[in-house]
Amino acid sequence: MPTRDAGCRRKAAATGLIDHRPRHHTDQELDMTDENADRTHRIVVGVDGSQGSKTALTWAMNQAHLTGATIEAITTWQDPAQLGTAYGWTSTTFEGDTFATTMAKVLDDTIAEVTAQMTHPVTVLTHVVEGHPAQALLHAAADADLLVVGSRGHGTFAGIMLGSVSQRCVQHAPCPVIVVP
Repeated sequence: MPTRDAGCRRKAAATGLIDHRPRHHTDQELDMTDENADRTHRIVVGVDGSQGSKTALTWAMNQAHLTGATIEAITTWQDPAQLGTAYGWTSTTFEGDTFATTMAKVLDDTIAEVTAQMTHPVTVLTHVVEGHPAQALLHAAADADLLVVGSRGHGTFAGIMLGSVSQRCVQHAPCPVIVVP
């Protein structure tokens, strides 16, 4: 019994939709194929220490295990003195630590917590970036295979379904985006 695919092929061939002429590859096409074969698969994950980012990191680590990808965990920081304060939030000092070292500790602690629950090792690279979280994630995702974010982080409006960072990533990412609830 012929398969549906075979029937579709016969119909397409009968209508002239299949080009049976030999295809010649240019050197540039062959080089691109060779380049992609050596390319490391990357999954970029936004991590801010929230429960949503822990769930996103867990999902990404499981995906990396299945695909052989490397995880790039990104956290960001901004100097609130330069930004002003958001509604309901006031600037605090970190007792001698800089914002960058504090966020590096949050990133390391989050990765350690999630990794302790995993049964399979994956490679995790960490990056602490000064700037807006969405901008940093979009920049990091430029050559990534996948961008993974939680649906909400530490934002002010806890009741909304999709946070501003995850929404901006979905709208502007140069690669597929997974938003983990």
